[in-house]
Amino acid sequence: MIQVDVWKNVLHILDSYLEMNNHRKTPERYTILKAIYNIEGHFSLEELSEKLVHDYNFPVSRATLYNTLNLFLELRLVIRHRFQGATKYEACYDNSSHSHQICTVCGKVTEVESEEIVKAIENTHLKRFRKDGFSLYIYGICSNCQAKITKQKKLEAKKKNLKSDKK
Repeated sequence: MIQVDVWKNVLHILDSYLEMNNHRKTPERYTILKAIYNIEGHFSLEELSEKLVHDYNFPVSRATLYNTLNLFLELRLVIRHRFQGATKYEACYDNSSHSHQICTVCGKVTEVESEEIVKAIENTHLKRFRKDGFSLYIYGICSNCQAKITKQKKLEAKKKNLKSDKK
């Protein structure tokens, strides 16, 4: 559920941009924005399309979704992530800093909230550059995949020992 103050600010940003640039205020833009801000976490273009059909009874073309997402990216209302083999999006108003851990085995993506990381980035002085936010991707292996790998290795070692005992 969208927080009222966040929704008002997001709408104001979109309205202002459309008015200043003489663009039409289409129902598609507003419905897509509402759907995005009602999704928890990351979503793909396909997941957004399904949400629009099922929750809003509002089907839109892939081109409309793509063009509207590009507008929202430009306005910094949405952020795009390119995870392993997949492009995902996320509502990002008032949240310009993102850290994620990504499992290189199963592809699971988890948000990481770390004050230490945020402070380290904030305290990093960059020459002739103003920071607006950051995205950090930490690659590794999640605990579920680690457990499966360990279990598989133990099973292989056990089979190997059984074969050597038979000789």
